[in-house]
Amino acid sequence: MENGIYNTPLSGRYPSKEMNALWSNDSKYSTWRKLWVALAETEKELGIEITDEQISQMKENINNIDYDVVAKREAECRHDVMAHVYEFGTKAPLAKPIIHLGATSCYVTDNTDIILMTQGLRLIKQKLILVINNLKEFALKNKDVVCLGYTHFQPAQLTTVGKRATLWLQDLVEDLEELEFVESHMKLLGCKGTTGTQESFMKLFKDEEKVKQIDSKIAEKMGFDKVFGVSGQTYTRKVDSRVLNVLASIAESASKFANDMRLLQHEKELEEPFEKSQIGSSAMAYKRNPMRSERINSLSRHVIALKMDPSITTATQWLERTLDDSANKRICIPEAFLAVDSILILYGNISKNIVVYENVIRTNLMQELPFMATEEILMNAVLKGGDRQELHEKIRVHSMEAAKQVKQFGKPNDLIERIEKDESFGLTKEEIENALNPSNLCGRAPHQVEEYIENSVNPVTQKYEDLIKDINVEVKV
Repeated sequence: MENGIYNTPLSGRYPSKEMNALWSNDSKYSTWRKLWVALAETEKELGIEITDEQISQMKENINNIDYDVVAKREAECRHDVMAHVYEFGTKAPLAKPIIHLGATSCYVTDNTDIILMTQGLRLIKQKLILVINNLKEFALKNKDVVCLGYTHFQPAQLTTVGKRATLWLQDLVEDLEELEFVESHMKLLGCKGTTGTQESFMKLFKDEEKVKQIDSKIAEKMGFDKVFGVSGQTYTRKVDSRVLNVLASIAESASKFANDMRLLQHEKELEEPFEKSQIGSSAMAYKRNPMRSERINSLSRHVIALKMDPSITTATQWLERTLDDSANKRICIPEAFLAVDSILILYGNISKNIVVYENVIRTNLMQELPFMATEEILMNAVLKGGDRQELHEKIRVHSMEAAKQVKQFGKPNDLIERIEKDESFGLTKEEIENALNPSNLCGRAPHQVEEYIENSVNPVTQKYEDLIKDINVEVKV
């Protein structure tokens, strides 16, 4: 890496080696050459005079790219594809006359983008499944750990730590379903020519039946079973928009989790992993900042902003082809994949190592428990003949007074004592104390965890069991 020029952190600092490699020049331009080989093989099979020696020489030089020659040629001709055609011809001189025969630039550029995005989705899927599995295990382990629930970040009815984790988990399962759909519907552009009519191939073969076979033959050689039925020169840019929407959706889910972790770390209930030699602050040595969660939020914002780029491009394309989609495609698509890859590395690390402070959870819960028990007390009092509306008003008044004692004077919460003294509730002290059992105040939360995982998560982790075993993620910094 050169230190005298700007280098994007999205290649050097955060993502995995495999995602970096996927979007590298070697990966991109070797794919161009594989596509030229596939085109030559297809043309030969359909009757064009191309020799085995020509194709063999092309195959032997797929990864033999002289970037200095490419750069010099592109500076002269101002055309990246033609620069690579020229350089490939110097490595495979026998094939020079037939490289790129009948094709336009988008044959290699667009098909390569489709291929790399498809492979990128598979890499993202692997890491997504790992996080799903981590959260599944965390949810089951903590399904009975009762904690405060929040609405508006104000204490509300009780839930459990495991039940809260299923909310994070469900978002990711929804993302996986969307990713699988998009992945399964990826289509190759094929080879349709300048305006998508395959006119050059009609002139080359003079046989429409042969021309009709070109796309499917190339697709099969490149590992695809579907090809776009029609196109202009390019595949529809809705593909880029659809793919980035999936990536942004994962970023949204991850960012929601990271926000929750930051809030709960502030409450000292949960904590992301903090390593032995990790420094939390350059000034305050005692701090244990949730920096990994914060980084998820930061990278997620970038991805969510990026998703607008291909949407605008899709909406503003002209007729069969314009070139105002080229420069931004080079940036926004790889960056979205690299960023989401980085996000899921962080998410995988945190979700595998979440620290749960049950004693703090219990302390926080007990401070608010009198308020949490009011609905249970209200229902019990109504069942014994009380008027729901009148009792609701009494509880509201008692609650305001109890809160005043806590907030203004720093005194203990005396709500229960106030209710015990109010004869209009008609409840014994024992009945009121029974209503204060936290395990009786979290509804079906533990069972919801079990049912959701059994019905919605286990089928996913079982389907991808081999992928879970093979994944190993490491946070770089």
